[in-house]
Amino acid sequence: MAKLVINETKKKGTIAPEIYGHFSEHLGRCIYEGMYVGENSEIPNVNGMRTDVVEALREIQVPVLRWPGGCFADEYHWKDGIGDKAKRKKMINTHWGGVVEDNSFGTHEFMELCRQIGCKTYVNGNLGSGTVQEMSEWVEYMTFNGVSPMADLRKQNGHEEPWTVDFFGVGNENWGCGGNMTPEHYANEYRRYQTYVRNYDDKKAPINKVCCGASVDDYHWTEGVMRTCFDHTPEPMHGFMDFLSLHYYVHPEGWEIKGSSTDFDEEVWYKTLKKALYMDTLITRHGAIMDQYDPEKKIGMSVDEWGTWFTCEPGTNPGFLYQQNTVRDALVAGITMNVFNKHCDRVKMACLAQIVNVLQSVILTEGEKMIKTPTYHVFHMFRHHQGAELLSSELTGVSEIGIGEWKVPELTESVSEKDGMITITLNNLSATDSREVDVQFTEDKAYEVAEANIVTGADMHDHNTFDAPEVVKEAAFTGYSVNKNTMKVTMPPYSVVEIRVK
Repeated sequence: MAKLVINETKKKGTIAPEIYGHFSEHLGRCIYEGMYVGENSEIPNVNGMRTDVVEALREIQVPVLRWPGGCFADEYHWKDGIGDKAKRKKMINTHWGGVVEDNSFGTHEFMELCRQIGCKTYVNGNLGSGTVQEMSEWVEYMTFNGVSPMADLRKQNGHEEPWTVDFFGVGNENWGCGGNMTPEHYANEYRRYQTYVRNYDDKKAPINKVCCGASVDDYHWTEGVMRTCFDHTPEPMHGFMDFLSLHYYVHPEGWEIKGSSTDFDEEVWYKTLKKALYMDTLITRHGAIMDQYDPEKKIGMSVDEWGTWFTCEPGTNPGFLYQQNTVRDALVAGITMNVFNKHCDRVKMACLAQIVNVLQSVILTEGEKMIKTPTYHVFHMFRHHQGAELLSSELTGVSEIGIGEWKVPELTESVSEKDGMITITLNNLSATDSREVDVQFTEDKAYEVAEANIVTGADMHDHNTFDAPEVVKEAAFTGYSVNKNTMKVTMPPYSVVEIRVK
């Protein structure tokens, strides 16, 4: 039988709230129809932002939102998205679906959306096709409170006070869609561009700068970027590079085929979860390279694109990347976020791709209808880890399960403590069997369960639809018993469980 030993006295670091961040791109129906419907829509909205979506996102305590891309970011010219909406430039979104982008959602709208959600702002700048001047002026437009052409322009467009930009990405995927650069070329461009991402208000926290990191296991990129960036820069310093990104998507059948989001067999189930667990290897190996240049871990790793990427739903625009979200996605989310928690010393931000209607989203919309996906409910449970202290925990007696080469541990977990409350999140990866776990706390005291919840389904293919929106939802979990400082937990197959004790 599996045993989980928790040492409440050994704290291993703070879990940054931003680990539970999200990503929004001008892609398909993520922004338009998903979050933004315009002020004149019959769908209830506040300043154009869907009321139902904003309320749902507030419930999961979204800590940070990344925008405008993705690949779109490196061909986005911010001045096209300000001023009178009737006069804003229209363009073809050549990356995603070949549809018209009317730029009705721009800087002002993004900042308004973040205000309503109550989250931090992560703006991704255009290094691939933009200029240093363009990037510098955007930062000035958003954050300068003095007299300047860009500050005056912001005021003319209706926003007197500057906004706060918490994170600024200097380019995106510059090894690919952001310019097909070598690591050395990008790193030198990064050095130049970031110089002009200035902090105009010394009373505010400085803008955190995000350097473009690797795709999947491109360790050559990480080494080349770190080496070149810190040539003649003897040690990492705040305001030069605060984060290095990493992008990784789970394609169970590979990049070309990807596979169905709802029609899969048991082997593909394990293949998907095995690939989700690969995130641990990626963080460990990229982190080891970062350690050579940044042994004190002053630079955070930002996994600012992650999630499942399946073949889009039949009958939809293939450029919109719209997919369903099943119990399998819930397990990928639970596995991945436990991995992030365990690496909280290096991983300081992460953004699920993407927040609404695209890839592994937490929300799907169809006209005035909205549903919460299984992934949404996992994020709702895991919100209690935000800002908590990671506790030392170890699983023993865990068997490997799966089919053929696709073997995974039967269970994964992470444990944190905040304000005297211990949060345990467990995943049962089995497609067929329940699993028992003996939980042992180190301290000799009586514990009681304050809250316990579960996300699962009657079948591993279960998902929510607009006709049946609550097939998979967060429910009370009762499969446990407590005896002083021990607990026995019985988890059904394909389940994500949260238990909070005090």
